[in-house]
Amino acid sequence: MNTSYKYTLAGCSAILFWSMIVGLIRNVTEQLGPIGGAAMIYSVGSLFLVLVMGLPKLSVFSSRYLLIGGGLFVSYEMCLSLALGMANSRNQAVEMSIINYLWPSLTVLFAVLVSNKPINKVIYPAILLSFFGVAWTLSGDKGLSITQLMNNAATNPVSYSLAFTGAFLWAIYCNITKKLANGKNAITWFFIATAVALWGKYVISDEGSIVMTSSAAIDLLLAGVIMGSGYALWNIGIIGGNMVLLATFSYFTPILSTFFSAWILDIELTIQFWQGVIMVTIASLLCWWFTKEKH
Repeated sequence: MNTSYKYTLAGCSAILFWSMIVGLIRNVTEQLGPIGGAAMIYSVGSLFLVLVMGLPKLSVFSSRYLLIGGGLFVSYEMCLSLALGMANSRNQAVEMSIINYLWPSLTVLFAVLVSNKPINKVIYPAILLSFFGVAWTLSGDKGLSITQLMNNAATNPVSYSLAFTGAFLWAIYCNITKKLANGKNAITWFFIATAVALWGKYVISDEGSIVMTSSAAIDLLLAGVIMGSGYALWNIGIIGGNMVLLATFSYFTPILSTFFSAWILDIELTIQFWQGVIMVTIASLLCWWFTKEKH
Protein backbone atom coordinates (compact mmCIF):
# COMPACT_ATOMS: atom_id res chain seq x y z
CA MET A 1 0.00 0.00 0.00
CA ASN A 2 1.28 3.48 -0.91
CA THR A 3 2.62 5.36 2.14
CA SER A 4 0.34 8.33 1.45
CA TYR A 5 -2.66 6.01 1.43
CA LYS A 6 -1.63 4.62 4.83
CA TYR A 7 -1.43 8.11 6.30
CA THR A 8 -4.75 9.06 4.73
CA LEU A 9 -6.36 5.86 6.03
CA ALA A 10 -5.10 6.71 9.52
CA GLY A 11 -6.67 10.17 9.26
CA CYS A 12 -9.97 8.76 8.04
CA SER A 13 -9.96 6.24 10.89
CA ALA A 14 -9.46 9.14 13.33
CA ILE A 15 -12.57 10.86 11.96
CA LEU A 16 -14.60 7.67 12.35
CA PHE A 17 -13.37 7.26 15.93
CA TRP A 18 -14.21 10.86 16.78
CA SER A 19 -17.70 10.26 15.37
CA MET A 20 -18.25 7.61 18.05
CA ILE A 21 -17.18 9.79 20.96
CA VAL A 22 -20.55 11.41 21.72
CA GLY A 23 -22.33 8.10 22.16
CA LEU A 24 -19.46 6.57 24.13
CA ILE A 25 -19.11 9.52 26.52
CA ARG A 26 -22.85 9.51 27.21
CA ASN A 27 -22.81 5.75 27.72
CA VAL A 28 -20.05 5.96 30.34
CA THR A 29 -21.37 9.03 32.15
CA GLU A 30 -24.78 7.40 32.55
CA GLN A 31 -23.05 4.65 34.56
CA LEU A 32 -20.29 6.55 36.38
CA GLY A 33 -21.73 10.06 36.68
CA PRO A 34 -21.42 13.19 34.47
CA ILE A 35 -18.24 14.48 36.12
CA GLY A 36 -16.63 11.33 37.50
CA GLY A 37 -17.35 9.42 34.29
CA ALA A 38 -15.78 12.16 32.14
CA ALA A 39 -12.75 12.28 34.46
CA MET A 40 -12.31 8.53 34.14
CA ILE A 41 -12.55 8.69 30.31
CA TYR A 42 -9.87 11.37 30.01
CA SER A 43 -7.68 9.51 32.52
CA VAL A 44 -7.83 6.34 30.40
CA GLY A 45 -7.35 8.41 27.23
CA SER A 46 -4.31 10.12 28.78
CA LEU A 47 -2.71 6.80 29.72
CA PHE A 48 -3.34 5.46 26.21
CA LEU A 49 -1.76 8.53 24.59
CA VAL A 50 1.29 8.30 26.87
CA LEU A 51 1.77 4.66 25.86
CA VAL A 52 1.25 5.31 22.15
CA MET A 53 2.69 8.80 21.59
CA GLY A 54 4.97 9.21 24.60
CA LEU A 55 5.24 12.18 26.91
CA PRO A 56 7.37 14.97 25.42
CA LYS A 57 9.28 17.34 27.67
CA LEU A 58 7.34 20.47 28.56
CA SER A 59 10.43 22.53 27.75
CA VAL A 60 9.98 21.91 24.01
CA PHE A 61 6.73 23.90 24.01
CA SER A 62 6.29 27.63 24.33
CA SER A 63 4.66 28.80 27.54
CA ARG A 64 2.01 30.70 25.53
CA TYR A 65 1.04 27.51 23.70
CA LEU A 66 0.77 25.53 26.92
CA LEU A 67 -1.17 28.20 28.82
CA ILE A 68 -3.43 29.61 26.10
CA GLY A 69 -3.77 26.59 23.83
CA GLY A 70 -3.93 24.20 26.76
CA GLY A 71 -6.41 26.37 28.60
CA LEU A 72 -8.72 26.52 25.59
CA PHE A 73 -8.41 22.76 24.97
CA VAL A 74 -9.17 21.84 28.58
CA SER A 75 -12.08 24.29 28.77
CA TYR A 76 -13.57 22.97 25.53
CA GLU A 77 -13.26 19.31 26.48
CA MET A 78 -14.83 19.99 29.87
CA CYS A 79 -17.71 21.90 28.28
CA LEU A 80 -18.42 19.15 25.76
CA SER A 81 -18.11 16.17 28.11
CA LEU A 82 -20.17 17.80 30.85
CA ALA A 83 -22.83 18.99 28.38
CA LEU A 84 -23.20 15.41 27.14
CA GLY A 85 -23.13 13.86 30.60
CA MET A 86 -25.56 16.37 32.15
CA ALA A 87 -28.10 16.20 29.32
CA ASN A 88 -31.57 15.17 30.51
CA SER A 89 -31.82 12.33 28.02
CA ARG A 90 -29.89 10.51 25.33
CA ASN A 91 -31.72 12.44 22.62
CA GLN A 92 -30.81 15.71 24.29
CA ALA A 93 -27.18 14.55 24.45
CA VAL A 94 -27.19 14.22 20.66
CA GLU A 95 -28.65 17.73 20.46
CA MET A 96 -25.63 18.94 22.43
CA SER A 97 -23.33 17.33 19.90
CA ILE A 98 -24.98 19.18 17.02
CA ILE A 99 -24.62 22.49 18.87
CA ASN A 100 -20.95 21.57 19.27
CA TYR A 101 -20.63 21.24 15.48
CA LEU A 102 -21.19 24.96 15.08
CA TRP A 103 -17.43 25.22 15.60
CA PRO A 104 -16.38 24.78 11.92
CA SER A 105 -18.55 27.72 10.82
CA LEU A 106 -17.52 29.77 13.86
CA THR A 107 -13.86 29.02 13.09
CA VAL A 108 -14.33 30.50 9.62
CA LEU A 109 -16.25 33.47 11.01
CA PHE A 110 -13.48 34.33 13.48
CA ALA A 111 -10.84 33.87 10.78
CA VAL A 112 -12.77 36.22 8.49
CA LEU A 113 -13.13 38.85 11.20
CA VAL A 114 -9.37 39.07 11.81
CA SER A 115 -8.28 38.69 8.18
CA ASN A 116 -7.61 41.50 5.75
CA LYS A 117 -7.99 39.20 2.74
CA PRO A 118 -10.99 39.52 0.39
CA ILE A 119 -13.69 37.05 1.38
CA ASN A 120 -16.35 35.37 -0.74
CA LYS A 121 -19.70 36.73 0.46
CA VAL A 122 -21.17 33.21 0.30
CA ILE A 123 -19.49 32.65 3.67
CA TYR A 124 -22.03 34.72 5.58
CA PRO A 125 -25.21 32.91 4.46
CA ALA A 126 -23.34 29.61 5.00
CA ILE A 127 -22.63 30.57 8.61
CA LEU A 128 -26.26 31.56 9.08
CA LEU A 129 -27.28 28.19 7.61
CA SER A 130 -25.29 26.38 10.30
CA PHE A 131 -27.14 28.26 13.06
CA PHE A 132 -30.46 27.69 11.29
CA GLY A 133 -29.64 23.97 11.07
CA VAL A 134 -29.01 23.79 14.82
CA ALA A 135 -32.24 25.67 15.52
CA TRP A 136 -34.06 23.25 13.19
CA THR A 137 -32.78 20.21 15.09
CA LEU A 138 -33.78 21.69 18.46
CA SER A 139 -37.31 22.63 17.43
CA GLY A 140 -38.78 19.15 17.64
CA ASP A 141 -40.81 17.87 14.70
CA LYS A 142 -43.16 20.80 14.07
CA GLY A 143 -40.91 23.12 12.09
CA LEU A 144 -38.89 26.06 13.36
CA SER A 145 -40.36 27.44 16.59
CA ILE A 146 -38.70 30.07 18.75
CA THR A 147 -41.05 29.13 21.58
CA GLN A 148 -40.01 25.48 21.36
CA LEU A 149 -36.34 26.50 21.28
CA MET A 150 -36.77 28.55 24.45
CA ASN A 151 -38.69 25.76 26.15
CA ASN A 152 -35.98 23.22 25.29
CA ALA A 153 -33.24 25.50 26.61
CA ALA A 154 -35.23 26.10 29.81
CA THR A 155 -35.31 22.36 30.58
CA ASN A 156 -31.50 22.24 30.91
CA PRO A 157 -29.87 25.68 30.61
CA VAL A 158 -26.52 24.44 31.97
CA SER A 159 -26.00 21.79 29.29
CA TYR A 160 -27.12 24.05 26.44
CA SER A 161 -24.86 26.85 27.71
CA LEU A 162 -21.89 24.49 27.99
CA ALA A 163 -22.45 23.15 24.47
CA PHE A 164 -22.63 26.64 22.92
CA THR A 165 -19.66 27.85 24.93
CA GLY A 166 -17.66 24.82 23.84
CA ALA A 167 -18.32 25.53 20.16
CA PHE A 168 -16.97 29.07 20.53
CA LEU A 169 -13.95 27.91 22.54
CA TRP A 170 -12.93 25.31 19.96
CA ALA A 171 -13.32 27.82 17.13
CA ILE A 172 -10.94 30.17 18.95
CA TYR A 173 -8.56 27.27 19.65
CA CYS A 174 -8.48 26.35 15.96
CA ASN A 175 -7.67 29.92 14.95
CA ILE A 176 -4.79 30.59 17.32
CA THR A 177 -3.18 27.25 18.16
CA LYS A 178 -1.33 26.78 14.87
CA LYS A 179 0.54 30.05 15.46
CA LEU A 180 1.28 29.25 19.10
CA ALA A 181 2.31 25.61 18.61
CA ASN A 182 5.19 26.19 16.14
CA GLY A 183 4.68 22.71 14.73
CA LYS A 184 4.72 21.03 18.15
CA ASN A 185 1.94 18.82 19.51
CA ALA A 186 1.18 18.81 23.25
CA ILE A 187 -2.04 16.80 22.96
CA THR A 188 -0.92 14.24 25.57
CA TRP A 189 -0.27 16.97 28.14
CA PHE A 190 -3.57 18.64 27.25
CA PHE A 191 -5.39 15.35 27.83
CA ILE A 192 -3.70 14.93 31.21
CA ALA A 193 -4.63 18.51 32.14
CA THR A 194 -8.25 17.84 31.17
CA ALA A 195 -8.35 14.73 33.35
CA VAL A 196 -6.85 16.66 36.29
CA ALA A 197 -9.33 19.52 35.85
CA LEU A 198 -12.28 17.11 35.75
CA TRP A 199 -11.06 15.30 38.87
CA GLY A 200 -10.79 18.69 40.57
CA LYS A 201 -14.34 19.46 39.52
CA TYR A 202 -15.46 16.07 40.81
CA VAL A 203 -13.84 16.61 44.23
CA ILE A 204 -15.60 19.92 44.84
CA SER A 205 -18.96 18.72 43.45
CA ASP A 206 -21.65 16.85 45.34
CA GLU A 207 -21.68 14.00 42.83
CA GLY A 208 -21.93 10.57 44.40
CA SER A 209 -19.20 7.94 44.58
CA ILE A 210 -18.18 6.15 41.40
CA VAL A 211 -19.46 2.58 41.35
CA MET A 212 -17.46 0.54 38.85
CA THR A 213 -19.14 -2.49 37.33
CA SER A 214 -17.76 -4.87 34.74
CA SER A 215 -20.03 -3.33 32.11
CA ALA A 216 -18.96 0.21 33.01
CA ALA A 217 -15.28 -0.84 32.98
CA ILE A 218 -15.58 -2.23 29.45
CA ASP A 219 -17.41 0.87 28.20
CA LEU A 220 -14.86 3.12 29.94
CA LEU A 221 -11.90 1.33 28.38
CA LEU A 222 -13.56 1.48 24.96
CA ALA A 223 -14.32 5.20 25.26
CA GLY A 224 -10.85 6.10 26.48
CA VAL A 225 -9.03 4.07 23.84
CA ILE A 226 -11.30 5.27 21.02
CA MET A 227 -10.85 8.90 22.05
CA GLY A 228 -7.09 8.56 22.44
CA SER A 229 -6.81 6.64 19.16
CA GLY A 230 -8.65 9.41 17.34
CA TYR A 231 -6.05 12.00 18.31
CA ALA A 232 -3.12 9.61 17.77
CA LEU A 233 -4.31 8.56 14.30
CA TRP A 234 -5.09 12.14 13.27
CA ASN A 235 -1.56 13.10 14.23
CA ILE A 236 -0.33 10.37 11.85
CA GLY A 237 -2.79 11.36 9.11
CA ILE A 238 -1.74 14.99 8.91
CA ILE A 239 1.94 14.03 8.57
CA GLY A 240 1.66 12.57 5.08
CA GLY A 241 -1.98 12.02 4.22
CA ASN A 242 -4.13 13.67 1.55
CA MET A 243 -5.23 16.74 3.50
CA VAL A 244 -7.84 17.82 0.96
CA LEU A 245 -9.53 14.44 1.25
CA LEU A 246 -9.19 14.38 5.04
CA ALA A 247 -10.53 17.92 5.38
CA THR A 248 -13.52 17.13 3.15
CA PHE A 249 -14.27 13.90 5.02
CA SER A 250 -13.94 15.61 8.41
CA TYR A 251 -16.77 17.99 7.60
CA PHE A 252 -19.16 15.04 7.36
CA THR A 253 -18.51 14.34 11.05
CA PRO A 254 -21.89 15.76 12.21
CA ILE A 255 -23.71 13.18 10.08
CA LEU A 256 -21.37 10.35 11.09
CA SER A 257 -21.52 11.35 14.76
CA THR A 258 -25.30 11.48 14.75
CA PHE A 259 -25.49 8.08 13.06
CA PHE A 260 -23.08 6.42 15.52
CA SER A 261 -24.69 8.16 18.51
CA ALA A 262 -28.15 6.92 17.54
CA TRP A 263 -26.73 3.42 17.08
CA ILE A 264 -24.65 3.30 20.29
CA LEU A 265 -27.38 4.88 22.43
CA ASP A 266 -30.22 2.99 20.71
CA ILE A 267 -32.39 6.04 20.04
CA GLU A 268 -34.56 7.20 17.18
CA LEU A 269 -34.17 10.68 15.67
CA THR A 270 -36.84 12.55 13.73
CA ILE A 271 -36.64 13.46 10.05
CA GLN A 272 -36.46 17.13 11.04
CA PHE A 273 -33.48 16.41 13.27
CA TRP A 274 -31.62 14.77 10.39
CA GLN A 275 -32.52 17.69 8.14
CA GLY A 276 -30.90 20.07 10.63
CA VAL A 277 -27.79 17.89 10.84
CA ILE A 278 -27.48 17.95 7.04
CA MET A 279 -27.84 21.75 7.04
CA VAL A 280 -25.02 22.07 9.59
CA THR A 281 -22.85 19.74 7.50
CA ILE A 282 -23.50 21.60 4.24
CA ALA A 283 -22.81 24.93 5.96
CA SER A 284 -19.48 23.63 7.26
CA LEU A 285 -18.50 22.33 3.83
CA LEU A 286 -19.38 25.64 2.18
CA CYS A 287 -17.40 27.62 4.75
CA TRP A 288 -14.37 25.40 4.24
CA TRP A 289 -14.62 25.31 0.45
CA PHE A 290 -14.82 29.06 -0.02
CA THR A 291 -11.98 29.83 2.39
CA LYS A 292 -9.50 27.03 1.66
CA GLU A 293 -6.26 28.07 0.07
CA LYS A 294 -6.12 27.61 -3.67
CA HIS A 295 -2.89 26.09 -4.97
